[in-house]
Amino acid sequence: MNMEQRIARINELYHKSKAQGLTAEEKEEQARLRREYVDSIKNNLKSQLDNIVIEKPDGSVIDLGQKYGGKTGMQKAVNGGIASELEGSQRVETGGEHE
Repeated sequence: MNMEQRIARINELYHKSKAQGLTAEEKEEQARLRREYVDSIKNNLKSQLDNIVIEKPDGSVIDLGQKYGGKTGMQKAVNGGIASELEGSQRVETGGEHE
């Protein structure tokens, strides 16, 4: 079942619960689908946040996924450019001297 189908089923169960109520099996299905949906959203957000790289004015790079997200195998700082491992990451350039 893809995400659109899950959302449609969650909505269907919600409307049924308001109109006539749900059986015990339907309540369990609704809870399971909602949990899967929330977990999916959390995982997607975490993945996006793990791929943020900040490039400072001095050229150093901070990989926030490695620093805060537990991601491994990436370089924290590279002077003079971004390592090839960081090419897929989102880069944010800082404009000032403060953080």
